[in-house]
Amino acid sequence: MDDNPLQCAQVEMQLQQVGLQNITHAYSAHDALQKLRQQRHQIVILDLDMPETDGIQFINQLASEQLSPMLAISSSCSQRLLSSVGMMAKEKGFSVLGSFPKPFSSIQAHNMRDLIMAKAEITHAPQAKEKANVFDAASLCQGLRDDDIKAWFQPKKSLRTGHIIGAEALVRWIRADQEILYPGAFLQSIKHHDMEYELLLKMLGDGLQAHVQWQKLGYRIPISINLPVTLLKITDLPDKLHAITTQAGVQPEAICFELLEDDVLDALAVYHMGASRLRLKGFGLSQDDFGLGYSSMYNLISTPFTELKVDKAFVTDAWRDKIRAAALTSAIRLGHELKMTITAEGVESEQDMAFLRSIDCDCAQGFFISAAVDPERFAKMLLN
Repeated sequence: MDDNPLQCAQVEMQLQQVGLQNITHAYSAHDALQKLRQQRHQIVILDLDMPETDGIQFINQLASEQLSPMLAISSSCSQRLLSSVGMMAKEKGFSVLGSFPKPFSSIQAHNMRDLIMAKAEITHAPQAKEKANVFDAASLCQGLRDDDIKAWFQPKKSLRTGHIIGAEALVRWIRADQEILYPGAFLQSIKHHDMEYELLLKMLGDGLQAHVQWQKLGYRIPISINLPVTLLKITDLPDKLHAITTQAGVQPEAICFELLEDDVLDALAVYHMGASRLRLKGFGLSQDDFGLGYSSMYNLISTPFTELKVDKAFVTDAWRDKIRAAALTSAIRLGHELKMTITAEGVESEQDMAFLRSIDCDCAQGFFISAAVDPERFAKMLLN
């Protein structure tokens, strides 16, 4: 999509030369939308600076009509503007191949083809934009009681050795018909019915059981568990979690609680008391989704974190985005200065892995390594 016919013709020629076919062109956002409504397209390459309806408005219209092709931005706009638009598109649920400065060249066409192939090879879990279902408290209680709502585990790999050195417990709901529900479908219902504490205990119990199971195979795999910051209002929460952990025969050092950065308490004293007592009990403490909240730096220096997890928005494809690469490099350097282990989330390609190694990141998680799996499949990954 470009208002310049010569630009459209050049892009079409370059894409055909690298083996991409069935290409349609449009000289306006209105024309592009009409063609997308009539026939499904896998990819849209768009300029931003368009007359009448610009490329940013066009992306918003795609989202409102639930059209979801992969997007690539070919524009002469500044890199910071391109990065901002890319972030907006990702927040709206689009897979963004990247931004390609004009004029579109054969090298860019080859890069785009490689990116398309890489995206096709990654099996993605359903995204957070999936419409949330509304479940009553009785259904949720039964799901927890019957072990239908349970923890699956996403491996964390060392970038230095390539070995699996940790696992994050992620909740899944296995329905009676074997349909797998992902968190976006039911976490809001959990929150609505004030059942986050019950879910935390379930995830901890499953994590402890998996840890013991893998230890019998000869692997000591630390478990990371998401802990909603609002639960720190429970003054004896660290004591309860410590008692459950030690009764299972597991040392607290083997459990790391991840605190979401943009999930805050009104009373900061309560937050700091809860976080500090968790560390005092020996648990690890991770700053999750670093970079998305409004108080990143303050949280980082005022909370006794042992790990910094950089959000996927800064990680995925940072190797070809100078601005995000600079932010990611700075975050890793800062985390190391504060004596933290640095984990990058959202690793989706070998290029992501190689770039993280080059800037001295410690660990990585993401679909390129593995999606979350059940404890038995995780055990097979360890043995292989």
